[in-house]
Amino acid sequence: MVVVIANDLPPAVRGRMKLWFSEPRPNVFVSGIRDAVSKTVVDYLVDHCPPESGVMIFRSIPEPPGHEIRTIGPTRKDLVKLSGLPLVVETLKS
Repeated sequence: MVVVIANDLPPAVRGRMKLWFSEPRPNVFVSGIRDAVSKTVVDYLVDHCPPESGVMIFRSIPEPPGHEIRTIGPTRKDLVKLSGLPLVVETLKS
């Protein structure tokens, strides 16, 4: 499975993403594509998205921890590694 969350994708990339993904919300893409295809899609995004796109990519992988998280440019959420496990920082509002 692959989930892509972007701040702003170029129109050509967004149109191409709609071939492989469902878009439940603007700039949020979800797909159940296989591992080999997902690697190709992630490589495509890395090659064609400028840093201003602010892309966060979640991809399932067969090795522990079972997923990888990649980013392109600055995103709205920060990433941290805790004992080698990549996690997204979520802040609580009080």
